[in-house]
Amino acid sequence: QVQLVESGGGLVRPGGSLRLSCTASGSIFRFNNMGWYRQAPGTQRELVATITRVGSTNYADSVKDRFTISRDNVKNTVYLQMNSLEPEDTAVYYCNGREQFKTYWGQGTQVTVSS
Repeated sequence: QVQLVESGGGLVRPGGSLRLSCTASGSIFRFNNMGWYRQAPGTQRELVATITRVGSTNYADSVKDRFTISRDNVKNTVYLQMNSLEPEDTAVYYCNGREQFKTYWGQGTQVTVSS
């Protein structure tokens, strides 16, 4: 059973930056793609960004040009660099790893953007 552990969340002022990390307990090559999702109170979980095994990326329109997803295959870690943060980015951020027949989720990390 693979575990995904997120870290790096916290409180930041508008315009600030955070980098989230998602470390897998095994090789991330097992996943066809990995991604970050977020869920604000009272809303559905939404996609933020994904990255495939070969490094192709996809972003939600709301975070394009502000967020960057990347992966380190040696450290079995996926990152989400978040710049120019806005109050609307406040949410619990979840890491996701998709195999052909199974999807794994991390426990989530809180990001709060507030002055």
